[in-house]
Amino acid sequence: MPLFLAVPILLAMQHPDYLSQERPWPDYWGLFCMAVSLVGLGIRVLTVGCVPQGTSGRNTKAGQIAEVLNTTGMYSIVRHPLYLANFVVWLGVAMYCGVWWLVAIVALLFWIYYERIMFAEEEFLRRKFGDVYVQWAEKTPAFFPKLKGWRRPELPFSLRTVLRREYPGLFGIIAAFYVLKVYERVVVHRDLTVEPVWSGAFAAGLAIFLTLRTLKRKTRLLAVEGR
Repeated sequence: MPLFLAVPILLAMQHPDYLSQERPWPDYWGLFCMAVSLVGLGIRVLTVGCVPQGTSGRNTKAGQIAEVLNTTGMYSIVRHPLYLANFVVWLGVAMYCGVWWLVAIVALLFWIYYERIMFAEEEFLRRKFGDVYVQWAEKTPAFFPKLKGWRRPELPFSLRTVLRREYPGLFGIIAAFYVLKVYERVVVHRDLTVEPVWSGAFAAGLAIFLTLRTLKRKTRLLAVEGR
């Protein structure tokens, strides 16, 4: 997905509508767009922090993975909270350029890409869980949340699970905006300086990424039974 979106994003940063923008420091628009992406990460955190082991993970070459059917927490208001979260993350990145057609392209590519994944996953869940899945799907929207359907998660929130699974996402958001900022300053405006706040955020994000990656691979500190 990032490779598909890289080209239109870079093209948008050469568009007159983008080049004519004034971005004085502090870059409030850039910070707002990053906040939008972090809202997407927050949706992932609320989802991943309350799910049992064997669910809400990446599928493998062997096929779909689902030991139980999640119907509480974020899954009580939307059937695909993680894909909703990913869309919000990419929406924030696309908004950064301030070019309307880039947002439209990102939304279209996202829909084309994820719609097929959602269809395949739902067919798998329908076959595996039968009427239980059908009853849940009939009252739970696929992508746009219905807040009044909220049900408390069956499992308590696990911060260690979130740290173990979502640290790449946090660093990915920080790195994406840092790359956009560097490209903007160096390539577009021929300025070799980048605001210290953005460089500091990237350095902090990298330190968090490396620390949590090491803890995950070398220790059991972030492991949680049944998660």
